[in-house]
Amino acid sequence: MRPFEYTRAASPGEAGQMAAAPDARFIAGGTNLLDLMKLQIETPDALIDISRLDLAAIERTDDRGLRIGALVTNADLAADPDVRRHWPLLSRALLAGASGQLRNKATTGGNLLQRTRCGYFYEPSARCNKRMPGSGCDAMEGINRMNAILGGSSACIAVHPSDMAVAMRALDAEVETLSADGATRRIPLGDFYRLPGEDPSVETVLAPGELIVAVVLPPPHGGWQTYRKVRDRASYAFALVSVAAAVRLEDGLMRDVRLAFGGIGTMPWRDQRVELVLEGKAPSDKLFDEAARLLLQEARGHGHNDFKIPLTRRTLMAALRETTASFEEETSA
Repeated sequence: MRPFEYTRAASPGEAGQMAAAPDARFIAGGTNLLDLMKLQIETPDALIDISRLDLAAIERTDDRGLRIGALVTNADLAADPDVRRHWPLLSRALLAGASGQLRNKATTGGNLLQRTRCGYFYEPSARCNKRMPGSGCDAMEGINRMNAILGGSSACIAVHPSDMAVAMRALDAEVETLSADGATRRIPLGDFYRLPGEDPSVETVLAPGELIVAVVLPPPHGGWQTYRKVRDRASYAFALVSVAAAVRLEDGLMRDVRLAFGGIGTMPWRDQRVELVLEGKAPSDKLFDEAARLLLQEARGHGHNDFKIPLTRRTLMAALRETTASFEEETSA
């Protein structure tokens, strides 16, 4: 690990000013950043410790939504009674995301900013445009079983690793930030991440020194929610495919359909065209298959990850069956 300067910030504003310097990074739980520093994939000159800031509250908003502080741990968020009752999709995704030890340290803001687990990104001797722009992408012709089938470019097919972000994308979350100059903004999660394009090293729309202070959820969806994750083993494994689904049924028709996907995209993936195909229609396997075909219309496998295309179709259909069947059983009981 290379030498670096360590400073503990006394306030969010001070943290932003400190981190506006070149090659400075925020650190809270450090569950991803420290690993990357040990491998010298991340080599910051300065670490700004924000772990003692007052950003660890979970609060209801005036419109019955939820404001989640950036330093709320994944464990506390998953166990929060309001989250479990009104946003169960988020709780399930968090519990599927990592071991208990990691959930006790990982924070909400850090989870959104965790970097890809692509093996070529983690191997300093490999070509990786995300790690070293312009060097090439060894995943294209290499072992790419875990890589993306949607949202990739000729420069990068690294998949986004977060389970929490997939659930929050389905729940229409917004990211609240504080800039180094004191300005604040709210960024819809759908606008927060960038597709890789020609420069996959730039992953979000955050400016230097811009600090995530909270994530805001709108009022509860009110329908049936599920998070289905397919992985290589039952514990502590990243998704091959995951589906976050939230659906309301009214008079036998699907309403307010929300779907987001993990394990298949270069960012937490949501295609609202797929939701519109389902909106206002009676659930059926034929309809679910139509939605899956639309989702995967532009999907591209790269050899080892070709299996993700049929697996995504089956996982989406299973998630939709689960949400609609469970809701019908509940309402008829």
